[in-house]
Amino acid sequence: MTQTPSEAYRSRWVEALLPHVAFDGWTDAAAATAAKEAGLTQGEQALAAPNGVIDLLEAFFAAAEAEARAKLASQDMSTLRVPDKVKHGVLAWLEALEPNREAVRRAAARGFLPWGAGAAAQRTWSVADMVWTAAGDTATDYNRYSKRGLLAAVIPGIVMHWLDNPAPADLDAYVSRRLQQASGLGRSAGKVVGPVLDRLNALKGAGKSSGRGQEN
Repeated sequence: MTQTPSEAYRSRWVEALLPHVAFDGWTDAAAATAAKEAGLTQGEQALAAPNGVIDLLEAFFAAAEAEARAKLASQDMSTLRVPDKVKHGVLAWLEALEPNREAVRRAAARGFLPWGAGAAAQRTWSVADMVWTAAGDTATDYNRYSKRGLLAAVIPGIVMHWLDNPAPADLDAYVSRRLQQASGLGRSAGKVVGPVLDRLNALKGAGKSSGRGQEN
């Protein structure tokens, strides 16, 4: 897929930034050093990440999600049960993040993980949607949103456990338990999914309001 100039600049910037994040965190100072190393002008930086570090962090998680999506699309999961497909998708996403575990840890230290505010909250939903889509789910009714909402609700705990660098068997068992707990919430899905959907709708509404304000 051809990248736009802004995407290409952003990719270069993130690639240069990740080694610094492991030591300095997701900071403006680290981003400035990385931009210089990537040879980006001030104008290119503004085009790549108008919101600075937040945009670079979003690009980092988006790249991991895209990598996991591509890997899952190339695999035959037709013989797996649906719960196993979902677990496989979650583990594929964590595997994509694995080379930069410290960057994820640093994001957690600043409260910047995918379940935080703004676009980051939508990222958690996007990961859940990617996993369920790869699992073959094509529902278009409320069931679609309940599945994704329940998965999005357990992603934070899974990531925090993963950050402790558990053994593969332990991680596999932990993900299985969390997914079983999520499926067991089906009868009261509205209590879990409702707040997630309300938050996403509020964020979308805020984005539209912001856009109208810029046009006036």
